[in-house]
Amino acid sequence: MDTQIIDGKAAALALREELRQKVEADGLSPCLATVLVGDDPASAVYVRSKSRAAEKIGIAIRDHHLSAGTTQQQLSDLMASLNDDSQVNGILLQLPLPDHLDEEQLLGSIHPDKDVDGFHPVSLGRLVRGQPGLRSCTPAGCIHLINSTGVAMSGADAVVVGRSNIVGKPVALMLLENNATVTVCHSRTRDLQDVVSRADILVAAVGRPEFIPGDWIKPGAVVIDVGINRLDDGRLVGDVATEQAMGRAAHITPVPGGVGPMTIAMLMSNTIDAYLMQTGQSG
Repeated sequence: MDTQIIDGKAAALALREELRQKVEADGLSPCLATVLVGDDPASAVYVRSKSRAAEKIGIAIRDHHLSAGTTQQQLSDLMASLNDDSQVNGILLQLPLPDHLDEEQLLGSIHPDKDVDGFHPVSLGRLVRGQPGLRSCTPAGCIHLINSTGVAMSGADAVVVGRSNIVGKPVALMLLENNATVTVCHSRTRDLQDVVSRADILVAAVGRPEFIPGDWIKPGAVVIDVGINRLDDGRLVGDVATEQAMGRAAHITPVPGGVGPMTIAMLMSNTIDAYLMQTGQSG
């Protein structure tokens, strides 16, 4: 079997161009506020990449870079100010935060309608109930990539390896929204190989390098590898042993260049959806 590589970079670029055209054609004026606390180099790179992507699409950016010594109250006050600003449609609080700050409280302080990361308990609750709302970016990107293969999720056996609040749980719920039959696996799952080998669609989000051997993959499966792990030799690998899976999977995401680029693209999509929702326009 010839395994097709799911090109996340191409899919993300196509979505971003689609969003740019929508903003231009419909005269939209969405605005995204980013909040970066401290001087973590990786976080600074992430914020810059998100800001550049937004500007190319036509999303206005308000960057807030605060010192590492910013207090909980100061950051809470900024969140409240951004919530109250009708010109700001989305709020992105870059993680991780310095240790002295209460991450959960601050994420929970963002208004759900401006929660473009999709981390707020209300956002997750809307997903559980099947209500419209802003969805977590990485899981939404996974669903977008599965759709790009043309493989139907309805009726498929889907297995999610990993149960985090950021990826595992929400992507399982999104697969259910698409009428897949979903099994969520974790560290205490018995006979993991047997469960994985039944998956028509496999989403690996466990955070362990090449944790899933290629010979566990069901022939013809769609494999979405969310993991990105750096080995001692500097190489980046996913949670699936990709080379071993070649020839078994029908479609597989590479690492890097698979799910990662979709996360920023879905953030941009969420920002536009938030703008449309707040201005009373249909998506």
